[in-house]
Amino acid sequence: MIGLVASAFTELPAPSEVDGELEWTGGPLPGPDGPIGWPGYAEALARATERTGEHESVVCGIADIGGVTTMVVSFEFGFLGGSLGTRTGTRIQQAFTHARDHALPVVSLVATGGSRMQEGTPALTQLQRIALQLVLTREAGLPHISVLRDPTTGGGWATLGAGADVVLGLHGAQVGFAGSRVRPPGYSVTQQFEAGLVDQLVSHEELRARLERWLRLLTTPATDVAAPPALGSPTLPETGWDAVQRARAPQRPRAPAYLEAWFDWHEPINGDRCGGVDPGVLCGFGQRDGVTIAYAAQCGTATRPAGFRTAARLVRLADRLGIPVLTLVDTPGAANDPAAEQAGVGAAIADLFTAIAAARVPVTTLLIGEGGSGGALAFAAPGRMWVTPDSYFAVISPELAAAILKREPSSAQATADQLRLRPQDLVELGIANGIAGGPAA
Repeated sequence: MIGLVASAFTELPAPSEVDGELEWTGGPLPGPDGPIGWPGYAEALARATERTGEHESVVCGIADIGGVTTMVVSFEFGFLGGSLGTRTGTRIQQAFTHARDHALPVVSLVATGGSRMQEGTPALTQLQRIALQLVLTREAGLPHISVLRDPTTGGGWATLGAGADVVLGLHGAQVGFAGSRVRPPGYSVTQQFEAGLVDQLVSHEELRARLERWLRLLTTPATDVAAPPALGSPTLPETGWDAVQRARAPQRPRAPAYLEAWFDWHEPINGDRCGGVDPGVLCGFGQRDGVTIAYAAQCGTATRPAGFRTAARLVRLADRLGIPVLTLVDTPGAANDPAAEQAGVGAAIADLFTAIAAARVPVTTLLIGEGGSGGALAFAAPGRMWVTPDSYFAVISPELAAAILKREPSSAQATADQLRLRPQDLVELGIANGIAGGPAA
């Protein structure tokens, strides 16, 4: 598997399991039949070594992936089903420690049936040990990418798999906490992708190129991000209602057009890691002039809870990695149907507000269409927002404002003027820094 993704690989030497911080956390080295004396365990280990040529279920080492020196943790499923035992935990700890000591990104190539039954609860506690390594690596500002192979189940999915910054899934893989022998049929990687728990589905043939792109993205941060040029009309609207109509026009450029024009290339992330995906919100990382900028973009639909949570996830990840963020605002507002309320739309909006407020990296916003109330404002960076000529921002839509004020529906046009929602109004009010010019500006 390593040869599929790397042009060069140097395996780490076997870690000491009796001295220093890599000592087995359960005490002295277990006996030949393991920490719980499982009959025949020593013979099973010997057979696994003879069959695979490996001495444990993971191989760890330094690889060159697209010119990026990377720590790789690769599971050997043929060794007792890629199960996680006490020595497995030691090797994984050694790998992540080495990555932090040398400021290396980590790629986990996961294929495991879970914790090793023959070692009992001591094997299960390795999940806590691995979780600590994930936390320490995040705190060090180093990226971790996981590749879900077939199968990825149990504790391997619940730590190295689902706990990575970016999760790639190989087509056809069984992925889930319960494996097929525990609860047939197993859950598929496609189902996990549709639930927002996997970022991208890839084939074996494209895996290496995709990993190279992701490692380049996550290790070459820009220092700041400017607002992109406007792609739509160059003239400002005369009235508030004109601004509303232009922002709602079907032919107006939307987020995909801006991302395509602004970035040389980009890769998306998918989902909120809570079981939800909002197709009306695009998040990911893109390269421009050789450096990386993160993006969270609304596509003109009412933003659902999963959209806010995915954007918050993107902002926090970018902040940890020191990557500046561009947000594109375009929504009539937050979804407010019963399903959205039940899914916690208010809490999701609050989550994004606080993620942007806490960000240490620069966050820049461009209003490219409708700016509908708090659902739009949650995506906006305070003091760093620019607007396009075919956009507006309002506390509420003119129609709803007229209804709340008990005015006739026909008064919505006059109400739009009173709301002072035009791009030039937003600049005069100090809400926006300026109006973005066209491509030649």
